[in-house]
Amino acid sequence: MTTEPSRTEHPHRVVIVGAGFGGLETAHRLAGAPVSITLVDRRNHHLFQPLLYQVATASLATSEIAWPIRYLLRGRPEVTTLFATVSGVDADGHRVLLDDGDALPYDTLVLATGVRHAYFGHDEWEPFAPGLKTLEDATTLRRRILVAFERAERETDPQRRAALLTFVIIGAGPTGVELAGTIAELAQDTLPPDFRNIDTQKARVVLIEAGPRVLAGFADDLSAYAQHALESIGVEVVLGQAVTECSADGVMYGGHSLQSKTLIWAAGVRASPAAEWLNAASDRAGRLEVQPDLTVPGHPDIFAIGDTVMIADADGKPVPGIAPAAKQQGRYVADCIRKRLRGETTAPFRYQHAGSLAQIGKRKAVIDFGSFKLRGTIAWWIWGIAHIYFLIGIRNRLSVAMSWLWIHARDQRAARLITQGSSKVVR
Repeated sequence: MTTEPSRTEHPHRVVIVGAGFGGLETAHRLAGAPVSITLVDRRNHHLFQPLLYQVATASLATSEIAWPIRYLLRGRPEVTTLFATVSGVDADGHRVLLDDGDALPYDTLVLATGVRHAYFGHDEWEPFAPGLKTLEDATTLRRRILVAFERAERETDPQRRAALLTFVIIGAGPTGVELAGTIAELAQDTLPPDFRNIDTQKARVVLIEAGPRVLAGFADDLSAYAQHALESIGVEVVLGQAVTECSADGVMYGGHSLQSKTLIWAAGVRASPAAEWLNAASDRAGRLEVQPDLTVPGHPDIFAIGDTVMIADADGKPVPGIAPAAKQQGRYVADCIRKRLRGETTAPFRYQHAGSLAQIGKRKAVIDFGSFKLRGTIAWWIWGIAHIYFLIGIRNRLSVAMSWLWIHARDQRAARLITQGSSKVVR
């Protein structure tokens, strides 16, 4: 009769799927534990996603907000990094399935697989209104934005030129607000001296939100300030209007039609297919419903963290899908694994909200720490310092700080490079 190999024959095998904030934090916090770790990601880099919009708007270069995963874990001989795509999980066989037919055995599995764009049943809109979740998304958007100005420079038809100079952002959460404000300042402050046939200051930036206010997750007064600040730099804010159509010609919302060659989707996300892999319960956005210890119901050896899960905080509110939450969950899971190996039990996960931040322009931001709220220029400096602090490596911190200071002082964005050919949608 075949017997299961003893746990003493090999270190406890931990497989982590996803090298985002949660997955990487789990790997870091397991340093020194009696485990072997396999970290799997379909990309070879860890991305500082909160600044992704700055790559899309030509403020930062890709290398300033992303780092090779192998480089980050080069001093950890117990960690094996795999560049591969996961296609499923064989929970009964304790294996992670890869799309090339290979499989990875595990004793403990950590799913930190993140989210993707959600178009509310209209996936056909994606080619016309791309979202912003990856470096590829950011360089695509940067190309579309810059190509729109370049083609407007050559366009002689007033109607087609107006469409080229109209930029529509759908969704007024932090990403939408930050994109709208930065595109407006790009057109207002950075580009005017560079063009001869167009006035870039006449570009329209339209932010469309189906809800009643921008930054719905912030306090009412900060939301009102953010809207006023956006409007003060020329952003047109449209509230209470759901988008009903996206196409190569523009957008339909609230019965209105707006011609635009550059649409950006910031309205919704859907979790990765982790729930489908396990045939497990999930919410409408596909997020796994997990136990208080972040394990998947019925699978005590499988943890799920970050954007891919739904769990409530101490007040019964959903834990937000932000980087600090994912990092807290990564730390908790690493601690759980350590304690399990020692035969100890762990208390349920408790999320500690560290506050919400959003930049509106290069000199304006809002910060909500609950009882402490801040807006304006001071908030912008705190926002910048906080983001620089969480970047990896002194070189990147100095590089980003210098880029922001240059933008602040001279209104110049050095990353205005059009790569990968011209856009197929803008025409």
